[in-house]
Amino acid sequence: MNSEIVLEATGLARTFRGTGADIAVLRGVDLTVRRAEVVGIVGASGVGKSTLLHILGTLDPPDGGRLVVGGEDVERVTAGRLDRMRNEVLGFVFQFHFLLPEFTALENVMMPLLVRRRPRSEATRKAGELLERVGLGARTGHRPGELSGGEQQRVAVARALVGDPAVVLADEPTGNLDDETGEEVHALIRSLADGERRTFVVVTHKRAFARHADRVLVLADGRLTVLE
Repeated sequence: MNSEIVLEATGLARTFRGTGADIAVLRGVDLTVRRAEVVGIVGASGVGKSTLLHILGTLDPPDGGRLVVGGEDVERVTAGRLDRMRNEVLGFVFQFHFLLPEFTALENVMMPLLVRRRPRSEATRKAGELLERVGLGARTGHRPGELSGGEQQRVAVARALVGDPAVVLADEPTGNLDDETGEEVHALIRSLADGERRTFVVVTHKRAFARHADRVLVLADGRLTVLE
């Protein structure tokens, strides 16, 4: 695997089976993502964007195909290694920030490193640096309820990055934000990719994200195609 390739999916398939007809949501999805690249994935509601992102994040298994993350074939790793990959190799940002309300912004960002049993001093330093980088250096001691929606999502982005993941997967990260605040978060993602060689795959219904992405792909009929 090319050292610049951080995620590679080949022929991913997923079918949902119910009492009626089966629904083939993914019909052989191919995707290659390189370091410091920002890839947007758009598509109609219900087309399977979140399903695809959950498979790319190893949260759900595909029915078929191959997924390589950070140079490791997901199908060949142990369950324990898969858990560590989710903590060490992948970062996640969701539409709902899922911050812990009883902890400060700094403590929320520290969590992934504390789970790894890294020294608290190291976790504090790295979390503080990232909050400064996302423009919240003066808000480290505030709890989520004391932050705006945009600020909460910036904390979530910092938390996703604190463990130096190979790729950050973001599922509608601005879906709950107004257009202006959402644009600020999109611009932040672009800035982090350029300034720190961070890698993002962003599922979004906002096609305006295209101007911040290196590539935008459309998920339709179970396959990805380039947005024209």
